[in-house]
This record gives sequence, C-alpha cells and structure tokens, in this order.
Amino acid sequence: MSDIAVGRKDAGSGFSALTVALLLVVGILGFAGTLVLGAFAPDFDNGDHGGSNALSKSATGYAGLVELAQATGRAPWIIRDDNEWDTDDLLVITPERSTADMSGILKARGDRPTLIVLPKWMTIADPDHQGWVNVGGLLSVNEPIGVLAPATMLRVGRVRSFGRPLVPVGGAPGALAVAAPRPLQAIAAGQLEPLLTDDRGHVVLGRFPGSRRYILADPDLLSNHGIRDLPRARAALAMLDFLNTPDGGLVAFDVVVNGLGRGRSPLKLMFTPPFLALTIVIAVVLALVGWQALARFGAARPRERAIAFGKVALIDNTAALVSRAGREGALGGRYAAMIRDRARAAFGVPAHLRDAEADNYLDRLGGDVPFTALVAAAEGADRREEILGAARALHQWLWEKTR
Repeated sequence: MSDIAVGRKDAGSGFSALTVALLLVVGILGFAGTLVLGAFAPDFDNGDHGGSNALSKSATGYAGLVELAQATGRAPWIIRDDNEWDTDDLLVITPERSTADMSGILKARGDRPTLIVLPKWMTIADPDHQGWVNVGGLLSVNEPIGVLAPATMLRVGRVRSFGRPLVPVGGAPGALAVAAPRPLQAIAAGQLEPLLTDDRGHVVLGRFPGSRRYILADPDLLSNHGIRDLPRARAALAMLDFLNTPDGGLVAFDVVVNGLGRGRSPLKLMFTPPFLALTIVIAVVLALVGWQALARFGAARPRERAIAFGKVALIDNTAALVSRAGREGALGGRYAAMIRDRARAAFGVPAHLRDAEADNYLDRLGGDVPFTALVAAAEGADRREEILGAARALHQWLWEKTR
C-alpha cells in the first residue's frame, strides 16, 4: 500500500533527535575504541604474570636484573618484535619451557653475542598476589635438555653444591666466584667451553666452541630471587659485561620467545602506517554517507500505491491475475459470448433461439465477414495476439452495425 494512511496522524517518536544523535556518537566511538584496543591489547601487556621473563617481577623472573642494569647505566632494552633480533648488542633469551620455539631467534642471531638461560623451576601463580608465584619444585630435567633439542642435546643434571663458590675459568671475571645455588643445575663437561664451573668441573656457564653463543645452566644466578644479595647482583652485572661486545654495547632482553611479542593481525594493520591513511579515508566516507542519510535533499516523495484507484487500474489488475493464472486462452470464447448477448439486445434477436441459431440470425445483418466466422475465430484463438485480433474484429462488427 502507499506511505499515506487516510485519516491517520504520525505517531510521535519516543526519543528526541538530540538523544538519538548522542546515542549514535557514543556507539560509534565505543565501537572504534573497541577495535583499537583489540588491535593493540597485546602491546600493552606488561608481562608480569609470574613467568620467567625479563618483564616478570616474580622470584623466577628477570625484571630485577633489567632494573639493576638500568640503574647502573647499562641502558638495557626489551625486545618485543622479532625484527629487532639482528641487533649487535648482547641478547639474553629466557625460554620457560622446552616447547619454546628457538629456531627463528637463533637463526637471526647468527654469531652475535647471545646468552641462553635454561629453565629450572616449576612455578604456580599465586592467586592472592598479582605477579607472584609459588615454587612447586624443580622442572623435569627434560625441560632444560629440550630447549635446544634436537639440534643440540645438552646433558643437563642437578648436583649438590652445598653453597660452595663457583669457579671462573677461561678468562671469566673473578666476580663470578659466588656461592653456588642449591641445588645447582649444570651441564656435563665436554660439550661446551667452560667459563664458570662448580668445584667438580660441571659447567654452569659455557660457550659453544668457536662462537659467541653462551649457555647459562642455572637461572638462579640472574633471577630476581638469585640477585637479592649484593655478591650475586655484582656477579650478574659482571657476567653481562663479560659476555657483551668488546666495545661495551647495550644489553637486550628478549620476550618474544616467552609469548609477549607485539601481535600482528589485519586489524592492527588498519591502524598503523601506511594503511592508517586508508582507514581514515574510509571512516570519512562512512561519515559522509551517514550525514547524507540523515539530511534529506528535498521533500519526501511517498511511494505510489501498489493497487491504484479507478476502472483502468481494476482492468489492469484483473488482466494481470488472468495472465498469472494461465487462463488467457479461454478469453476469446467468453468475449464472443458477450458480444452475442449485446447483439441480441440491440437487434431484437428472438429469445427462444439458441446460440448457434442466433449467430446464423446475426449473419443476415451482412458485413464483410459473417458473424459466425468471427465467433469461430475468437473461440479458436489460443495466443494473446490471436485473441486480441479476434476481439477487435468482433468489436468492430458490433460498432458498424450499431452506429
């Protein structure tokens, strides 16, 4: 039907135009904010979840070493993007499990100074304190062994140290001669060039032969819990300085291996150059489309009625219904019967005559084509053009006889 209802007034809206506009603005801003936060949420993660990484302040984390290096002018920095792995600075990698993917970072590092700290402790997050952990015991020895497997199979074990001092060798600084952790996690001699051992020759800090890739078997020498006393803190800084480049470069701590790298997603690309410009253009276009939808150009034009008024509309609708029903073929005979009835009334055909007799009676009125032939043509027509032609011929015959 039409958009205009006769005798009906427009119902008032439940909200004012200003309220609707404010709701739209708040909804759009909220949606945009959700998209931005969803794209950059991984970058805001401070990593303080109780893990063993450079952002964690738990007992097994290394945030204390980062702060200590910062306070002593060593300017440490955190790597959260694998594109930064190719730095020439000393890079400290702290995998937490044997499942950590080390292939990419080791390939990117090449022969640059790299320190790999093996995992040791099994921890459980403290539910009462954010960032704290409860130590649940030692990890299975397969965890530190599997960090570099299968390319390198280390023979890692735990030995009783009784807190005896460690032994610096191979030019390592004397500051590393601190009390050994209890128990001590070490690597069997012979696989690495030893730089720090226990009093029985087990390797605590070693170097792969002919390279600048180092392995620290026991993380307690660098962890927050381990450097809580002054000698261990001095030893940790001395270790970083000793392993760094000869010109005294910076120290980098990787957290990508710990799963704290900056996320990559198509959503994030929308809000970073060079795609940010395209996102702004799309937002402006959508705003203009919305403005055009709200601001009408000219008066509103109501739609036309689906069913029009008048005889012509009634005839058109009836013809459409007949056509859709597939009954056009029966119209010829019905039209001929209508013309016969009108001719009976106009020319006084006796009422007792049947249709065939009445047609013969009407033939006597003359004409170019007998009336019976016109009726036969109309009744035999089955196509639209034939029906229309026969109807016109009957109409013309009646008009000529009655004018």
